[in-house]
Amino acid sequence: MTEPDFADATDAITRFAEHGYLADERLATTVFVQTRLEKPLLLEGPAGVGKTQLAQSLAEVTGRRLLRLQCYEGQDESKALYEWDYGKQLLYTQILREKIGQIIADTTDLTDAVERIAKQDSVFFSDRFLAPRPLLEAIQSEEPVVLLIDEVDRADEALEAVLLELLSEFQISIPEVGTVVAKHLPYVVLTSNNTRDLSAALKRRCLHLFLDYPTPERELEILRSKDTGLPDALAARLVEVVRGIRELELRKAPSISETIDWARTLAVLGVDELSAEVLSSTLSVVVKYERDVVRAGAALPALIDPNAVVPADLHGRGHGHGHGHGPGAHTHDDADDGTSGAEVRRAKDSPDRHGEDYYGSPGSMQPVRRVSSSQGKKSFAANRARKRPV
Repeated sequence: MTEPDFADATDAITRFAEHGYLADERLATTVFVQTRLEKPLLLEGPAGVGKTQLAQSLAEVTGRRLLRLQCYEGQDESKALYEWDYGKQLLYTQILREKIGQIIADTTDLTDAVERIAKQDSVFFSDRFLAPRPLLEAIQSEEPVVLLIDEVDRADEALEAVLLELLSEFQISIPEVGTVVAKHLPYVVLTSNNTRDLSAALKRRCLHLFLDYPTPERELEILRSKDTGLPDALAARLVEVVRGIRELELRKAPSISETIDWARTLAVLGVDELSAEVLSSTLSVVVKYERDVVRAGAALPALIDPNAVVPADLHGRGHGHGHGHGPGAHTHDDADDGTSGAEVRRAKDSPDRHGEDYYGSPGSMQPVRRVSSSQGKKSFAANRARKRPV
């Protein structure tokens, strides 16, 4: 039995910090328990809060090799577990053609020849022709490893089912070879951005931890540890601005890594005071969609100066990741009066929901031009027929 990698949770905090990862007590305790119980760890939470980095830092701290399986839609087991090297099998068949001739030289009929060749199947379906993928490689490794199964929520449920044997027994069954059992139990870390619900069977096999955005104090501490070059006072103000942006109704909220990038960008520009103009010119560092850029840019003056007035429709009710809203926080689709999201959307699509002045004022120079249904159909058909540029 190998020596434990961490003496306790405090030791884990210290050693992770030495490798540039600031783990709080809850995270360090979970990792410590994982290494003692030798169970997989499932990390869930919004993108950019350090889930993948935890696995990478765990490999650095423990001195283990990192094996990574990046999950994606449509991925099958041949890309995750193993596949047969058919090209190599065919090459060996060509090379051993003369030997096969010798094996069947004294056979009397075709049936006898086929049976003779069939007895050699084990030669071509052996470890020699087995191409291991990350999961099998982690099981077969001659040394302890850290296995990162990244963004498992993006994989299909079929692949999720394939993982169950590995997560519970640390073994993989190969029909042509048999069951391969891990020589050294790997530390397995799974990450999920919650794009879909994972099965109860998978969650039951793992320790679970939800990673949310850190507190302002902790995020500032992370900025300091990354040596961004931004003065401490400006870094503290920047953290407040980023947290304010996260509270807007955005398609994608800024991550911790993007906060670090923004701090480094401002330091490179030699910024000595945070202003709405400076932050607006660099806003695309942390906000990645045009609609979000417009919304965040409009909110920046109030985030810099709390006395500024910001349109009420800029603020959302959170994006499902916490930030102090509490368990009763609203979702995107729920109205304050309890109306369901479906009802809200149907109300938005109701006829005559806009006043007469919505598309133009009655006294405007250019009156609103009404389009008949037949004209609309012709225009739609023309647009469909028009070839889009490549």
